[in-house]
Amino acid sequence: MPVLPGAEPFRHEGGEVGVLLCHGFTGCPQSLRPWAEYLAERGLTVALPLLPGHGTRWEDLALTGWQDWYAEVDRELRALREKCAQVFVFGLSMGGALALRLAAKHGDAVQGVVVVNPANKVHGLAAHALPVVRHLVRTTKGLTSDIAKEGVQEVGYDKVPLHAAHSVRNFFRLVDSDLPQVTQPLLLLHSPQDHVVPPADSARILSRVSSTDVTEVLLEHSYHVATLDNDAERIFEDSYAFIGRLAPSVGKEGTATGG
Repeated sequence: MPVLPGAEPFRHEGGEVGVLLCHGFTGCPQSLRPWAEYLAERGLTVALPLLPGHGTRWEDLALTGWQDWYAEVDRELRALREKCAQVFVFGLSMGGALALRLAAKHGDAVQGVVVVNPANKVHGLAAHALPVVRHLVRTTKGLTSDIAKEGVQEVGYDKVPLHAAHSVRNFFRLVDSDLPQVTQPLLLLHSPQDHVVPPADSARILSRVSSTDVTEVLLEHSYHVATLDNDAERIFEDSYAFIGRLAPSVGKEGTATGG
């Protein structure tokens, strides 16, 4: 199945500090590509995989579930660990939930976590109907391109398969129960105006993690896909500074680049 233009995975072999970036549900690597390239240009080793069922057709997503998506990022994290002395996990939306579960399960193997508008729950009355409705209705309308910046589009599906949405709902419940196991330094950036994931999700995550080194940043000028929005540079710079604080080799001549 051909991958949509822009949805291709991205990898960069850099220095001893690695970053795994996890994209969101029904989205693809395009939403995080500028962030990944920013980090790669600064000498980091970067992995931005395409999650199974994403970046092709919504019908492909309907055949996958959270176990497939989590297995992919888990495998990428293990590959980065073999190459890098320190590894960070980043995520947008559902990708934030994937990143948090990786942190909960891998412990000291993950140095720090950065999440942007992380999702924690499927909201609304429809969420409770998903177990039944998914057998009657195949899809609902898409979630992509919640972006304040004029002329910017997110590459993703215009339909959400309800089987996959039901799997997301189960995954969020699982991650919520895992959050107390997250102890790593955490940078959480979220948009007060988000039409996909409400601020309550970020508040819930901040209240349940066990991390003591926690920074919360408000993205006042962006909607949900903030990594492509007006606050993108802020996200890139803050996340790079976060890595630099925890991995002192980053940003020093001849170290982060493996020279």
